[in-house]
Amino acid sequence: MIRLLSIAGAVTGAVGLSQFPEFSQQYLQRLAGQVDALTAVTADFDASAQKAGLDREAALASMNGTEFLGFRQEDMRNAFSRHENLQSDLTLLRAAGPIERVFMPQRFADPALLDATWSDFQPAVPTTTAGLTTAAIGFVAGWGLIGGALALLAAPFRRRAPR
Repeated sequence: MIRLLSIAGAVTGAVGLSQFPEFSQQYLQRLAGQVDALTAVTADFDASAQKAGLDREAALASMNGTEFLGFRQEDMRNAFSRHENLQSDLTLLRAAGPIERVFMPQRFADPALLDATWSDFQPAVPTTTAGLTTAAIGFVAGWGLIGGALALLAAPFRRRAPR
């Protein structure tokens, strides 16, 4: 029974993790689109600030006096911060291969991008080397997790061999 459940865990792990290279590729494409959009917003803001003879911080500081400007200042600060974070993630994820990305879950941390990618993602049979490799990793991990957990649960009930 333990062996059968371990195999089921292994197959589940293989199928699940084999989808990661394609999911990460789709996330990377969306991430690049977000970075491009935020780069345009940042460049437009910086150009307007420069026309007024201000740097970014001075331009942001000048956005006060009304409730609307205060909200807009906060929006722009959030956009600049998000741009920096996403740009950093994009740089690192582009440099990593599909299998390396499995070990970089912290770089898939933008909730809006993750939700959008997940809502459009359709699982597919892995036919790439990365898909097959991650399937193998998932198989081993699933086998180990389920087999190990079941072995730990069964340990107190095992009969001890007579001495």
